[in-house]
Amino acid sequence: MLKYILLTIKKMLRYLLKPLSFLPAIFMMYLIYTLSSQPGDQSLLLSNKVNAWLLSLLNQKLHLGWTAAQLASYTLLMQHYIRKLAHMTEYFFLAAFISLPLYVYRLRGFRLVLFAAFLCTCFALLDEYHQSFVPGRTASLIDVVIDSCGSLAGIYFTRIVGFIGRRTLFAPLSLDRRKKE
Repeated sequence: MLKYILLTIKKMLRYLLKPLSFLPAIFMMYLIYTLSSQPGDQSLLLSNKVNAWLLSLLNQKLHLGWTAAQLASYTLLMQHYIRKLAHMTEYFFLAAFISLPLYVYRLRGFRLVLFAAFLCTCFALLDEYHQSFVPGRTASLIDVVIDSCGSLAGIYFTRIVGFIGRRTLFAPLSLDRRKKE
């Protein structure tokens, strides 16, 4: 009797938690949209703050001994690269957060890569189009390419983690294993 109660609870949790697994992707889309809605000067100010913080952290942890003037100079020098790295990072997480629920819903292999990459690239295109209406911002196809590269890295990261997890940590819960027994 207890076995059937536990099985019922497990199935109920599975049916409740699977749809909720899309919430991180929705949150990430909201975050990207919010950051893209910032006017150009506000976005530049935010990225300069993050850039200065990263470089001062690097200076402190690696004991580089840069002066305040050198830090300011390097902040301006690295601004473009940090912004593009931020694009890749945003879309890395978006792709991972989209791929994980799709993986849970048993969309795997090349179909997962195609579908998740398509969703992320479409969102990147829409995001750049949205930016074209924001004061001080422009749409850039280069950013879409950078976003897509970050997306592919996130998708393949999810595939690797999912494969390893399915073979090790989640093997007892696997549907494939139950079919073999």
